[in-house]
Amino acid sequence: MEKTKILVVDDDADFVFFAKTVLEQNGYDVISAGNGSHGRAVLAREKPGLVILDVIMSSILDGVNMSRFMREDSAFRNIPIIMVTSIANTDYSTLFPADEDIGIDAFLTKPIKPSDLTGKVEELLSARGEK
Repeated sequence: MEKTKILVVDDDADFVFFAKTVLEQNGYDVISAGNGSHGRAVLAREKPGLVILDVIMSSILDGVNMSRFMREDSAFRNIPIIMVTSIANTDYSTLFPADEDIGIDAFLTKPIKPSDLTGKVEELLSARGEK
């Protein structure tokens, strides 16, 4: 059986390393991108089964813009998105669009426990009939 591919889009190399290590130990194939525009290119090329997306990267709401892009494009709208961020602990927290639908399936706040990450990934993929 082919491993489910997960795209991690985050400019924090430490978080990408953490996510890649945890998810690969749990049988997933992990690819990454450092910002939303690179994430869109990797998304189109690799067709992952799930995306883990940071909020603040090249711009304050780079991740939110990518999630909106995915929900507006029929090729990507059914891919689950887990948004991960530490925005609540920054001066940018008031900029996060909490009162509107940004097209994500789950939200996790950094730092994330490995079991919380894998649990949410498994929950969303099993809802789609994957691993």
